[in-house]
Amino acid sequence: MKTVQISLNSIDKVKSFVNDITKFEYDFDLVSGRYVIDAKSIMGIFSLDLSKPIDLNIHAEDDVDEVLEALKPYMI
Repeated sequence: MKTVQISLNSIDKVKSFVNDITKFEYDFDLVSGRYVIDAKSIMGIFSLDLSKPIDLNIHAEDDVDEVLEALKPYMI
């Protein structure tokens, strides 16, 4: 598992983020405080405080480089 910090501070960013990560078979979790939600769920993302950076847990053992490349626009 790899954890990166991301910022989703606009509606368009959230939509494109979900579109980008649904292309991968891996599981993704967003962690904000004590809340952990499925990162592929738009409704779940909007339930979080998006004004602060959020931790993204990528549940992949190998080939994380391709995922990180797709996530570059959102990473802090």
